[in-house]
Amino acid sequence: MFVQGIGAMGKAHTLGELRRSGYEARSVKDELRTNLIERLQSGRTVFPGIIGFEDTVVPGIANALLSRHNFILLGLRGQAKSRILRTLVELLDEEMAVVAGCEINDDPLRPLCRWCHERIAECGDATPVAYLPRESRFVEKLATPDVTIADIIGDLDPIKAARGGHALSSELTIHYGLLPRANRGIFAINELPDLAGKIQVGLLNIMQEGDVQIKGYPVRLPLDVELVFTANPEDYTARGKIITPLKDRIGSEIRTHYPHTLEHAMAITDQEAWTKRGEAARLVIPAYVREVIESMAFEARQEKRIDKRSGVSQRVPITCLENVVSNAERRALVHHEPTAVARISDLYSALPSLTGKLELEYEGELRGAEQVGRDVIRQATAKTFKKYFDSVPLHSVVQWFELGGHLKYPEGAPSEEIYSELKKIQGLLEKTQALGLKAKDEPALLVSGGEFILEGLYALKKISRNEELGYHVEHHRPARPESPEEEPGPLGPRRRPLN
Repeated sequence: MFVQGIGAMGKAHTLGELRRSGYEARSVKDELRTNLIERLQSGRTVFPGIIGFEDTVVPGIANALLSRHNFILLGLRGQAKSRILRTLVELLDEEMAVVAGCEINDDPLRPLCRWCHERIAECGDATPVAYLPRESRFVEKLATPDVTIADIIGDLDPIKAARGGHALSSELTIHYGLLPRANRGIFAINELPDLAGKIQVGLLNIMQEGDVQIKGYPVRLPLDVELVFTANPEDYTARGKIITPLKDRIGSEIRTHYPHTLEHAMAITDQEAWTKRGEAARLVIPAYVREVIESMAFEARQEKRIDKRSGVSQRVPITCLENVVSNAERRALVHHEPTAVARISDLYSALPSLTGKLELEYEGELRGAEQVGRDVIRQATAKTFKKYFDSVPLHSVVQWFELGGHLKYPEGAPSEEIYSELKKIQGLLEKTQALGLKAKDEPALLVSGGEFILEGLYALKKISRNEELGYHVEHHRPARPESPEEEPGPLGPRRRPLN
């Protein structure tokens, strides 16, 4: 803790008590550095809840903090940039002593603002001391085109001048912006390149000289702030919207990324998605459904019809899983089923959570967001299906359809109804053993497994599926024998000329 020597007497509540306690203030960058060193030495997780960055992003952030750098996180949307910045608060002390009532969190022993100087001159050792919790020491601003220099730095307040009887040139008339109010804390700006150029210029002094000037008056405030930013790599270039002098003053540039492995991605989705819905129906989300949902994001990031510069957010599988759970929940409630089991068909009901997050290229726009989404689901299903059934013979199931069988049922049909239909397909339900299911399992689970097999065969083009027949096999009619009087032409058969 920053207060030493108080012991059982409790916290110091006046400036005099604080002095006698042996209090020593340190800069916010030293504070972050010291607490990070302690966390690294103890083996504790540096950023709890951040998955998949342990060997890539986290070391870069740790190095920046150990170097006492301001830094920027560069990455596409949905790469946990904002979450990482907010987690930095955990590296601050639990509380910090400030002059009670100060707008910019002044250190009682080394005040900056005119108001604190006058208050201490008036009250002396009786000046009240307050304590600011770490959560209040993080100030965040989303960069938008309407942000002004007054929002960030501050402005002169004529009303404050009139009420206090001060001249406009007095420090006491200043209305401080977000940056001074973040003094002795962390100031974060999301999407830095979206700030207007003149606002970016306003950050130069605080980053290099450590002070700000307000409204042209020579008011120097050597603020103590850790500055952190986020940006999209496409914007953070010489051709983008970031001014070069500001870019030069940022100590470290750290790249984020999407999860590299399916396991990391599933862990993130499991952590973030709202899947605990109460006791209306027992919820089961089979592992293969989770894997297909997660694979959708991986497949979408490789899809040529989707803009890679925009990225495919990690929010895609999170919101998709929530919609899949909701569809299964709704089906169970309607049919009074005790267990809500997610199926592959639920993914198509979750398309609204996918299409709104995809930025399409020209080819994708021609095909349409919904159709591109359906293609992504099909590709993800095929990839996951191969993992479970690559060495499992499914000829009997395909043969059943080749012999003229077809299966069609409403999307929201009850499990018992679909189960009775799936039993008619030779060998289908027995093959669900590859998914860890058993014949004695409840019908809702077996229906989900059986549907996954059928959807996997469809994804691999072993069988077909359409609105009219459901799952089936296309039977191509044999070519009609060519008549002696006809021969093929570019527009179909045409009459062969007679000799």
